Amino acid sequence: MLKHQGEGMKGLALAVGAFLGALFRFALGEWIPVLSDRFPLGTMIINLTGCLFLGWFFTITLFRWKWPLEIRLGIGTGLTGSFTTFSTFSLETVQMLEHHHFIAAVVYVVSSVLGGIVLVGVGQSIAKFQIRGSRSKGA
Repeated sequence: MLKHQGEGMKGLALAVGAFLGALFRFALGEWIPVLSDRFPLGTMIINLTGCLFLGWFFTITLFRWKWPLEIRLGIGTGLTGSFTTFSTFSLETVQMLEHHHFIAAVVYVVSSVLGGIVLVGVGQSIAKFQIRGSRSKGA
């Protein structure tokens, strides 16, 4: 039996979001080709896009849209969490190293980590700009 009434809805929101995020990730991963030196462009684009979206989403829904926690968990943690993937990033890095693609591995790690941090900040900045813009229009 659940301790709190809303725990079931949180779990359902996470599960639905995770299911959709996994489908989106698979589809996009199939569509984006692997580059020379086994460079995993698809995973990098997916992870960087997820960073941008997550920075924007959690900022806009906290300060502007005031969505319920269950929806924020389902989209932010469930969907985006399963869309992006640290384990695949790590595995692909090790595979590049095993195949002696050292420069590609370093570029992948540095661009993924720094790019992810920068894009979370960019996402937050976009959301804050949208929030300020809507306030100045009286919305």
